[in-house]
Amino acid sequence: MKNEETLLSPATGQVIDITEVNDPMFSEKAMGDGFGVRPTDTEIEAPLSGKIMLVAPTKHAIGIAADDGLEVLIHMGVDTVELDGKPFEVFVSEGDVITAGEKIATMDIDAIKKAGKSIDIIVAITNTAKMVKEVMPNIGNLKVGEAAATVSLLAEGEEAAPVKSKGGKVDFDQLAKDIVKNIGGAENVDSVIHCITRVRFYLKDDKKANDDVIKNLNGVLDVARAGGQYQVVIGPKVEEAFDAVVNVLGPGFGGEGAKPAEEKRHAPKGVWPKTKFYFSSLIGVITASMMPIIGLLAASGILKGLLSLCVSFHWISATSNTYMIINAMGDAVFYFLPLLVGFTAAKRLGANQIIVAVIGGVLAYPTLVQLATKTASSQMTINANFFGIPIHVANYTYSIFPMIAAAWLASIVEPWLKKHINASIRMIVAPLVEVFVVSALILVIVGPVITFLSSLLAGGIVSLLKFSPALSGLIIGGFYQCLVIFGLHWAVIPVVASQIATTGHSALNAIVSATMVAQGAAVLAVFLKTKKNIAIKQIAGAATLSAFAGITEPAMYGINLKYGRIFWTANIGGAVGGFLTGLLHVDMWGFAGSLIGFASFINPKGIDASFTGYLIASAAALIVGFTCTYFFGFKESDLDEKVHTVEKVRLGSREPAVNK
Repeated sequence: MKNEETLLSPATGQVIDITEVNDPMFSEKAMGDGFGVRPTDTEIEAPLSGKIMLVAPTKHAIGIAADDGLEVLIHMGVDTVELDGKPFEVFVSEGDVITAGEKIATMDIDAIKKAGKSIDIIVAITNTAKMVKEVMPNIGNLKVGEAAATVSLLAEGEEAAPVKSKGGKVDFDQLAKDIVKNIGGAENVDSVIHCITRVRFYLKDDKKANDDVIKNLNGVLDVARAGGQYQVVIGPKVEEAFDAVVNVLGPGFGGEGAKPAEEKRHAPKGVWPKTKFYFSSLIGVITASMMPIIGLLAASGILKGLLSLCVSFHWISATSNTYMIINAMGDAVFYFLPLLVGFTAAKRLGANQIIVAVIGGVLAYPTLVQLATKTASSQMTINANFFGIPIHVANYTYSIFPMIAAAWLASIVEPWLKKHINASIRMIVAPLVEVFVVSALILVIVGPVITFLSSLLAGGIVSLLKFSPALSGLIIGGFYQCLVIFGLHWAVIPVVASQIATTGHSALNAIVSATMVAQGAAVLAVFLKTKKNIAIKQIAGAATLSAFAGITEPAMYGINLKYGRIFWTANIGGAVGGFLTGLLHVDMWGFAGSLIGFASFINPKGIDASFTGYLIASAAALIVGFTCTYFFGFKESDLDEKVHTVEKVRLGSREPAVNK
């Protein structure tokens, strides 16, 4: 084992002793010994060779493990976790092997200063106690890549000097209870997250927090108040403390349920800025609610696509028991989507997950579905009454937006119920009232509003189709997926049903098929262009197969809508494909669309120009959607660790392409 390790300066600037960095936790060497750099340039290089062990989700910290066992953390700026990665661009991923002096990141110094944060770069040896005898920094101005510190390593069997600590071994369960108690209890906590070193609370009333008691708890290094957060500085074992805190607080806190910092910001002034802010927040809630079930949606979509292919080639009869069983396997996740989305959306918005899932069960309840199927989904026909109030009950299976609204309403109703219902009867009365009130609001108000808007759209679509097939293809192809987000695509179903009932084929369904191909093309571009982020690459790969099999939910909510430019470059492909579909008078005799549904475009009387037009339009949608996304819609630096379904409906026992 070698006796020394040389650490290079990660940036051009002034090298300082670690005790002088602008963070008390690092300056007190709670994370280990090391040094700091006050940079004058944006480029960040690796201070030593090794393997990347950590890339913080907010890109502000990178961990490297050297071959000799030395573990080094490069922390860019102080408290920059609050900036959500915006000033940073990282060029490495966890698992990469890098060499000393290799460019690993850039940091926007001006942006950090503008945000009121310190630009100090801290290089801390996190296993100092096990490995390091002494760190000797080369104080002064250095260029990036020059020797910044010499680290004297412990010889085999040699012990490090004792490190001062507050108390002995930390009982994190007890520490969590003490922290929660002294910040005003769980009822004073809105949400909680953590970074590399701190547990960060969003408190309803930060005046209730007792700084003096908390900072003297065994395991706590310090407390700080910044960025609307109450920060408890823990140090290297922050994850243990965070997990213990989440256990004390209970369900709805931490992990994917934690509310990110950006949700705590107030909406900007002005009508247009406010509109953008709230729309962005809505899309964030929708995509985050869908992310936990994206994989299941992709798998189900592929299964349904393969089943449709088998039916098209007459390998399986659509009336057989085999078809019925396999179709149930593929269709269940879509049919009961309200329950799943209710559960995940409630977690995202801080409502009771079980209660909101039950509300989803109300919307998908068989008797209500049967009532809804008696009338077309986009027609405002009164088909029920509620306490004497005439209402229209729509079919909510396959839907997500009503459940997003339900979870949001539940997040408002629940705190009110907790405040006004006596604790002795709350466990029974509160869920009863919540299920009744929220379900009623969705059935009486939200559903009919969506249906009314859908009926207006249906009239517009019919008029547009009569006026110009090419123009209707361009407009519907470009904006259909926007309708899907809010459930307004229900307007298309009656038009498709009418076309099939009267002529046996549907030109509108053919246009929608082109939008599926375009969504798949866009996510295919993401799959091929992504090199380092394995998780995103896996999602994109599965979503591509699913979209080409006629199910676009995984592509839409897993990738395209989450990273907004991709959604719009996909829509450009859909517009081109839709335009050519209308221009070439493409018809669709079956219901399965996208690439796997090619057999639906074959005229039962024999292959004609409609099938050729389908091939041309699909190829155009694929090429344009892929090219626009690959060159203009996506770059790998867009990817982050954000903690992102398209609705699909059934027409009798047959499933039109328009439904995906």
